[in-house]
Amino acid sequence: MFVFKYSKYVMKLYDRIVTQIKEDIDNGKYQPGEKIPAEPELMKMYHVGRSTIREAIKTLAISGILKVQQGFGTTVNNSFQAVSMEQRLRRADFDDINAVRALIEKEIVKLATQNHTEEQLLVIEKNLEKRKAAIHSEKPQECADADIDFHMAIAEASGNMVLSDLYHSFTLIMRGFFSNREVQGISHFAMNHHLHEQLFKAIKSKKINLSQQVLQKILDNNY
Repeated sequence: MFVFKYSKYVMKLYDRIVTQIKEDIDNGKYQPGEKIPAEPELMKMYHVGRSTIREAIKTLAISGILKVQQGFGTTVNNSFQAVSMEQRLRRADFDDINAVRALIEKEIVKLATQNHTEEQLLVIEKNLEKRKAAIHSEKPQECADADIDFHMAIAEASGNMVLSDLYHSFTLIMRGFFSNREVQGISHFAMNHHLHEQLFKAIKSKKINLSQQVLQKILDNNY
């Protein structure tokens, strides 16, 4: 059974802030129902910029840990159970995670193939090139970042922000998987890069059946 574990080596800066804030909540620094400090104070506390804090807050809100209320501030969600969904995801067998990811991503790819704009295509292509460059440089962290950014760009091109946000919540789990999978280098990223290129071309050409077929190959070769 494959068990997910987080590795800070492959985590982006906002991911690390997400982890720190959750640890502070677990340690009682912020109580359920209590407002957390405003952005300027959080920036000082965690020594990061405004965009990093906003991305971390967004991720925590999607996860149900924080609740953002316009005009009031951000509070720790009273109904959130810290040991529920996220810890189950961390302990989950990869087959289960991949099955759920497949359900979400198939719909995302279908919608992106139908709904993408030229500007969104450029973002997807840019991340595809970053992925290729990271492979050539043999840098696992950059490979993981570029791969996730590529798939997130497709999610945003779907035009469905609920699906996009849901997929974003999976990226923390995916980073943990990548760090365990790529302990000896970037081989998996290199071996399936041609499939990612095919996926981009299928989306660009608005060929739904082809994009679905290529995505399935990517998921089948995700081990």
